[in-house]
Amino acid sequence: MKPRILIVAALPKQGLLELGQKCELIYPTENFMFSNDEIKQHIGQADGVLSVFERPLTAETMACARKLRIIANFGVGYNNIDVAKATEMGVVVCNTPNAVTEPTAEMAFGLLLSLTRKIALTDRGLRTNPNFKWGMMENLGTGIYGKTLGIVGMGRIGRAFARRAIASGMKVIYFNRTRLPEDLEEDYNCHLVSFDELLERSDVVSLHCPLNAETHHLIDEAEMKKMKQGAILINTSRGAVIHEKILAKYLQNGKLGGAGLDVYEFEPKITHELLTFDNVVMTPHTGSGTIDARIEIGREASFNILRFFEGRKDISIVNPSVWDR
Repeated sequence: MKPRILIVAALPKQGLLELGQKCELIYPTENFMFSNDEIKQHIGQADGVLSVFERPLTAETMACARKLRIIANFGVGYNNIDVAKATEMGVVVCNTPNAVTEPTAEMAFGLLLSLTRKIALTDRGLRTNPNFKWGMMENLGTGIYGKTLGIVGMGRIGRAFARRAIASGMKVIYFNRTRLPEDLEEDYNCHLVSFDELLERSDVVSLHCPLNAETHHLIDEAEMKKMKQGAILINTSRGAVIHEKILAKYLQNGKLGGAGLDVYEFEPKITHELLTFDNVVMTPHTGSGTIDARIEIGREASFNILRFFEGRKDISIVNPSVWDR
């Protein structure tokens, strides 16, 4: 009998072709996404789930499962899944770290350029203000050439962002749980520093770390105070890595030069003050939002599921301790 896989949202079918050939799919047909109640109903029949960020898999939801063996998340972040509960149940949890790398790095770099060169701000002005000022000394932004970029989290996305920054003439320092191999540091012409040193030295701080107990409010008041006057903060990781009310405070008092945000602490709700600042560029959690990436993420999640049911362990598992159960 084919494994039965619950697909939580109507993801592009191009990325699910092989999964559909080898498994029986429970796929939304009436709405784009199954409701939480529908997920609880279907998960009881499912051997696997292809989950999405917008529909958290809580302990309560997973308690409805009777034969669940794998959860393959559609994306690199997996804080939408109660991993501890899954591990307790002996359920493998996977993510898709590869497919999101380049599009998310593109988004982070786009936010940086839009912010520093006032692309979004001047676009709005030209469209809405018939008296918008032109002139040699009007609408001046800042350049990034020669500036210091501090990357928090030098994983796949952090390194992809670094490549773009280096090509634009930026100097790169990084903070990471572990030091990169020497050859990679040479490739990126970068070096490891302490978190405090990164904050103190960087003209731009870009966050590329997962959200967990250690990184929740990683950027809070104490960290804002350590940052350079006029520094720029970019976040394409998870919103709660930044204390959003404190971010608004330091944008308002002028300590920060600006922020480029794709993620928010309480999304889809956004702290109101952020919506009023001209030195903030925002996108609606679309870091990996290209059709190419959506198809490839579905394919990567599918491969995790297919390999698992083939008895393979070469999958992007996030709770490897489950293998010991």
